[in-house]
Amino acid sequence: MTWLVPDSLWWDGRLRTGVALRDGRVVPLADVPPGEERLRLPGTVLPGLGDAHVHSALVDVPTLRAGGLAYVWDLGGVPGKVAALAARHPWVRYAGPFLTAPGGYPTDRAWAPAGSCRELRSATDAGDAVGEAHAAGATLIKVTAHAGGPLLPAATLRAVVAAAHAFGLPVVVHAEGPGTVEAAYESGADLLAHTPWTEELDDGLTRDCAGRMTWISTLDIHGWGTPTPARGTAIANLRRFLGYGGKLRYGTDLGNGPLPPAINPRELRALQEAGLTPQDVLAAMTEPGRPELSWLPAGLDLDPATFAESLATARVLGPEVRPRHIVGQ
Repeated sequence: MTWLVPDSLWWDGRLRTGVALRDGRVVPLADVPPGEERLRLPGTVLPGLGDAHVHSALVDVPTLRAGGLAYVWDLGGVPGKVAALAARHPWVRYAGPFLTAPGGYPTDRAWAPAGSCRELRSATDAGDAVGEAHAAGATLIKVTAHAGGPLLPAATLRAVVAAAHAFGLPVVVHAEGPGTVEAAYESGADLLAHTPWTEELDDGLTRDCAGRMTWISTLDIHGWGTPTPARGTAIANLRRFLGYGGKLRYGTDLGNGPLPPAINPRELRALQEAGLTPQDVLAAMTEPGRPELSWLPAGLDLDPATFAESLATARVLGPEVRPRHIVGQ
């Protein structure tokens, strides 16, 4: 196995120099045994940067690595197609189909392919659907609560969560419209697929969510770079959620409008606007224990004014990246 020897390493929330990395183990460069192969890298190596909200039916997922994304979460698609994609690309984690009420979102959307939704008619049906998704390889469960159409009864939503948790699977809820965030929270769900944007949340509910839930950001879908009321509401909700100690994951909802199929500097800037530091953003984009690595050839830039554009130049560190070897030095 080869030791990676970058100019600097961002690891465990801090920037290090004079170290080597192999299989997740970081040691001082002087501790690398003589004669073992080393791969010298200019710039900064860091844990793999990922997007926790994409849709493989709406974007060419395999090309995302060229845009610097080391891993992604597919949050809703045709089960067989998503499972086949993940079998070819193990850096894709997926939720299987959208679980929804009969006639509920997104069954009425033209962008939702046939077979991508599973309509639940009872608590028993909810348990069966979760079991099917788990058997198909899903490691997340996605359920929708959209106030613009039929909603799952509270008992059915709770049954989804209970069944998922019995398999050790977290539940992600698309919550859109009045009452839906509260319904997601009360069901015991783990994550929101989007920062709430349709109305400013009550302080008490925001505090409750921060105590137990994780939100996925998706701020740039509101205007794609043009300020909108929805974007402002989402950022205000996120700022208060973070102020109460809430946990965030970077995600863009790739496939929803003109989003770059890559690390999105507009999303990064919106996160900074909500109060995240560059260090916070890096934490929101990485998952402890994942094997993927990212690389910034020009080095990690933690200056808030230039951080977003700099991070968007990241590359996935894979076998195609082979700078010069230095052996036994």
